[in-house]
Amino acid sequence: MTTPRRKTTDRDVAIDVVTDSDFWKKHPDAEGTIRQAIAEAARTSRALPGDIAVVLTGDAAMQALNKRWRGQDKATNVLSFPAHAMPDGGEPAHLGDIVIAFETTAGEAERDAKPFAHHLAHLAVHGYLHLLGYDHESDREAAAMERLEAKILARIGVPDPYAGDRAQDLAPQDLVPQEAATLKSHA
Repeated sequence: MTTPRRKTTDRDVAIDVVTDSDFWKKHPDAEGTIRQAIAEAARTSRALPGDIAVVLTGDAAMQALNKRWRGQDKATNVLSFPAHAMPDGGEPAHLGDIVIAFETTAGEAERDAKPFAHHLAHLAVHGYLHLLGYDHESDREAAAMERLEAKILARIGVPDPYAGDRAQDLAPQDLVPQEAATLKSHA
């Protein structure tokens, strides 16, 4: 396990990245990709000041988390754990945690013929937006979240991961986040 390093973006979002799987050594630029993606998401979205932790893990650890928190005994690519609001109604100093599994992420990138870094950036943005309260439980929420993800990713040179999948564009008022739940997953 590596020691987390903190770096603050221009929107007062500090990002701690912890690697707890040797699989991630195959992509030494993963941390930089995640930082760039989340920094752009913070600039583009209605970012809240605070900090987040990103844990880079393997499928076995992800499967255990997914089973415990979602009741699904399988690995997934990304899980988000939003922090709860402070008792006084203020915003949390810690926005939450994002966990990304290497093998699932790499397998999906290969299956979809996408560069690993592009898929990783997408998962980082997706996880971050969940921390801000965005969701994809309904078709309308999913379309709004996908549109915002595509906008953020385009700003860092990543093609729209949903190209061809989106039924229709929504109006800007549809891009409002919902109240954050305890746990969100991309899968």
